[in-house]
Amino acid sequence: MLRQLLALFALVLMVAAPLGAAAQDAVLLPPEPDRSATGGAQTLEDIMRRQAGIEIDDSFRRDNIGGDANNVPGMGPLGGASDPDLWRALRYNEADVRASTLNPNGKVLIQDGGMWWLDFREGPLRTYGGWLLLGTIAILAVFFLLRGRVKIDGGKTGKTVQRFKWIERFAHWTLAGSFLLLGFTGLFTLFGRKYLIPLMGHDFNSVLLHYSKLIHNNVSWAFMLALIMVFVMWIWHNLPDRTDITWFAQAGGIIGNKHPPAKKFNAGQKIIFWSVILLGASVSVSGLSLLFPFDLPLFAKTFAILNDWGVPGWVGMESFPVALAPQEEMQFAQLWHAIVAFLLMAVIIGHIYIGTIGMEGAYDAMGSGQVDENWAHQHHSIWYDKVKEREAAEARKAAGNSATPAE
Repeated sequence: MLRQLLALFALVLMVAAPLGAAAQDAVLLPPEPDRSATGGAQTLEDIMRRQAGIEIDDSFRRDNIGGDANNVPGMGPLGGASDPDLWRALRYNEADVRASTLNPNGKVLIQDGGMWWLDFREGPLRTYGGWLLLGTIAILAVFFLLRGRVKIDGGKTGKTVQRFKWIERFAHWTLAGSFLLLGFTGLFTLFGRKYLIPLMGHDFNSVLLHYSKLIHNNVSWAFMLALIMVFVMWIWHNLPDRTDITWFAQAGGIIGNKHPPAKKFNAGQKIIFWSVILLGASVSVSGLSLLFPFDLPLFAKTFAILNDWGVPGWVGMESFPVALAPQEEMQFAQLWHAIVAFLLMAVIIGHIYIGTIGMEGAYDAMGSGQVDENWAHQHHSIWYDKVKEREAAEARKAAGNSATPAE
């Protein structure tokens, strides 16, 4: 499933990037430059074309990586080798270098094809991601003004029933707390340059992002562990069943005056659960790829799958590249990581709303683990009836064991 999602996302990126580059070429870029005026050196037009992802004839640089350094008149020798020659050799992967990793991609020290990534990150990603979060909050605010808080029918009885055990609450709050830290530190990293520097200055932003990176990279392990715990404990309660049809038909009780019957998790909570599991797993895998780019590349194999399916031909494109440097892998992985994170944050904002101000008594389920009996009967009547039956059976069993035998 993850591979297919990656393939779909990669297709969108690969279609959008050439279109943007072509538009830039048509508007900003002149014809192939004449380098005779520069003695064969690159020109501004060369740089602009390379940044736009347009192929150029760079043999004038690629082949110029050898020879001895020249002496500058009136000065001492520059040395036995020219620094520009060295850096050109590194850029075109022609230098004889050693890398600690056994992966041959570790020798790729310079990769200058990332302007499309930077443009996408600072443009559509930042813009649409920000509007997604603000739009989600705005929609929930309007819904609250129109619908108000979902009250407990008949008020609280004062009697409670256990909703979640301590281990379930521990897993939930570990997942929630780690995700909040990951979300905020990720947003600081994406929006800090544009919004925090003008407000707080470069020094503040530098310190903030330094510690945000440390927090993000280390707290991610707690998030992944809690995600596994939640999946193992609750998957059996979140499998679809017939009660979900009734819940959807009544929109969770919004339509009509009755609350649809539900088991431990209703259909809405199941959507939240599977969204968190699938999006959380995806953001975790892409995060691991960013932490270990030499060991967990994702997109080269994804592009190979797309090529095997013939997807590039569907949109009139050539085959996607399947030999990606670690830097290129990280560019795709970082965008995928951020896009999935934005979707997950929007889901969690809705979940937080329902669990706090949106529904009376909902927070108690994860706060103390005990919920009022009227709340339980109103929102999870099937589960509540089974709990009461089990409690009654245990009470009868305890009464039978404590009875004094007749003499």
